[in-house]
Amino acid sequence: MDERWPRAGEDYPGSVGELRSWFPTDADCLDYLDWLRWPDGFVCPGCGHAGGWWVADGRYKCAGCGSRTSVTAGTLFDRRRTPLTVWFEVVWAFVSGKDGISALSLQRTLEIGSYVTAWAMLHRLRAVLVRPGRGRLTGTVEVDETYIGGEEPGLRGGRARGKKVLVCIAIEVFEPRGFGRCRMQTVTDASAQSLHAFITDHVEPGAHVITDGWTGYQGIERLGYTLERRSQRAAKALGEDPGKLLPGVHRVAALVKRWLLGTHQSSVDPAHLQSYLNEFVFRFNRRRSRARGMLFYGVLQLAVGHEPVRYRQLVADPKPKRVSPRPPTRRGHPPSLDRPLADRPWRAIPSTPVRSDE
Repeated sequence: MDERWPRAGEDYPGSVGELRSWFPTDADCLDYLDWLRWPDGFVCPGCGHAGGWWVADGRYKCAGCGSRTSVTAGTLFDRRRTPLTVWFEVVWAFVSGKDGISALSLQRTLEIGSYVTAWAMLHRLRAVLVRPGRGRLTGTVEVDETYIGGEEPGLRGGRARGKKVLVCIAIEVFEPRGFGRCRMQTVTDASAQSLHAFITDHVEPGAHVITDGWTGYQGIERLGYTLERRSQRAAKALGEDPGKLLPGVHRVAALVKRWLLGTHQSSVDPAHLQSYLNEFVFRFNRRRSRARGMLFYGVLQLAVGHEPVRYRQLVADPKPKRVSPRPPTRRGHPPSLDRPLADRPWRAIPSTPVRSDE
């Protein structure tokens, strides 16, 4: 693949109509994944040898070591049961909506027989959104923490014990106005150890870090950062609005809470909150992208480069499967979108006139 920016209509579909025109069968989807995974030709994932050929069982045979591998082996789609045509529709629904899609809405839209299947598909996509080796935030960066999950009686303040999840937020601030990329991560507490680890993981040394007056941020100067502390207590004493001291992180905190409430009705298990935060960060950092198809292209590119994500890795408390004495009468997997032509079924029966009271 040449070094140029991907283009709509050539590298990825530009609309849902084009999506269905490009990928009517699983074979078309498989060829697209082949092109994304090996744009310059097959490279053996075992020995790294470039070159091979197709064999009768639909896999590549390496010209070096002789091993065989399929296009989806070792990727997010490894050992899939759901047809690739359905997977592509799920990815498009996942990236095309401004606020994403819930598992229940996805189940109803694509006629997926099981809510668990729809939920697992979305969580597998969330697992690939953090690109390995992605760059850290630079320049002027605001950092703060917030509590996500709802208040509990008798507890006050963002760092009060007993609350569900404490989340660190960092966002780039531009002058004279505007915001850049953000990062979010759940932390066990607001200690200096947790906060310093978050900053070093997500902010490039040399950045100018702006925080509130919490003592947990003290000492980051020794890690290569310049620190500016803004005291909310001092702002209140001067009659100023403390919310304006860190406008970037406060805006992100409000947006993510509203997103969780609107798209997911706040029904997010604390054990999976980080996955939802990864999705929010992915969307926020690409908020200016006008091409939904480009996000479709990017997610699939990440998916073919990601290792498989098994269901037992997704559930918070995996339990062994129960052995059923009889096979299930209904499977939870969706039907394939690769279906025969329906031949205008609405013409098969006479139409019923609509009654009118007028």
